[in-house]
Amino acid sequence: MKLRILLVMALLIATLVLSGSTVTTPSNVAASAADEVQVINVTAKKYEFDPSPIRVKQGAKVQLKITAKDHAHGFKISEFPDGAPSGGKPGLVFTSGRDCTKIEEGKTEGVEFMAQTPGTYTFRCCVHCGWHHRSMKGQLIVEP
Repeated sequence: MKLRILLVMALLIATLVLSGSTVTTPSNVAASAADEVQVINVTAKKYEFDPSPIRVKQGAKVQLKITAKDHAHGFKISEFPDGAPSGGKPGLVFTSGRDCTKIEEGKTEGVEFMAQTPGTYTFRCCVHCGWHHRSMKGQLIVEP
């Protein structure tokens, strides 16, 4: 009786091991991993963005969730790295609007893009926020 139970268990284990090794991974699994979005929380407050600089890897899909802490601010970033001619291929490809994104006090707005080209991209506040509005800048660094 014990021998029969051991044989049945061995057969069951062998079947599970063999069937597990022949299972193929669906083709959509890799695609869903590539569709993952890197979410980065950013705060905008009087004359600064935090964090800055923001570092992402080339090829990353990024969503910046920007929250205005003290009053209305804005967010604008170029699709071309600093110093690059604007006539070439864009380094950031936006899935949301790339013009000035206005963020009301206490609210959060999102900016989404694919980071295609390594380089440094300067972003700035595009809604007048006070005396030092022009100095409210930050950097996004796309690393290879």
